[in-house]
Amino acid sequence: MASMSNRVLELTVISGEDLRIKGKPIRNNAYAIIKTNNVPNATTKVDQEGGSYPYWDEKLLVDLPLRTFFITVEVRRRTSSGVGQLIGAASIPVSDFIGGYTPENYLHFLSYRLRDAVGERNGIVNVSVRVKSPAPYGCSTASATQPEMGIQSVDPGDGRAGGTVVTGMPWQMKIDIDQLKPGSKSMSGA
Repeated sequence: MASMSNRVLELTVISGEDLRIKGKPIRNNAYAIIKTNNVPNATTKVDQEGGSYPYWDEKLLVDLPLRTFFITVEVRRRTSSGVGQLIGAASIPVSDFIGGYTPENYLHFLSYRLRDAVGERNGIVNVSVRVKSPAPYGCSTASATQPEMGIQSVDPGDGRAGGTVVTGMPWQMKIDIDQLKPGSKSMSGA
């Protein structure tokens, strides 16, 4: 299970497109490995029928350590000896689905170019990613005593907590630099 400093991702490896080995389309046995910090975290089932266009549509729960900047998706082909032969890999920046202005449970559909062992283009992998919230807001006893975001307001009269949450919102203000120069109309009060 994830620790308090980790996040859990619901990563669905949907499909692959135009997968090749040495320029030839693969025939079968493709699977994907999800790695965080270069450590294998989850694996899809082997697609035995899709050939160079495998379809997995497999939902995997992936533990995402706090200081992880990339997730690696490796697509491999299982050989007759059982060894996984690398078809291609894609490094997915965590910033593509964490941060910004999307809510935590937002479902992202993403496609990435796979690169083979020498860095050549070798197909595409299609994934969806959702950052799982630990619990909905207001469902735990901790959220009743401490706000999830913002700062608890204080009543200036008696110093006790006012019971509301104040949330800062970013804003931008345009300032005309010419109005700030000494002797301008706005500075002289005219």
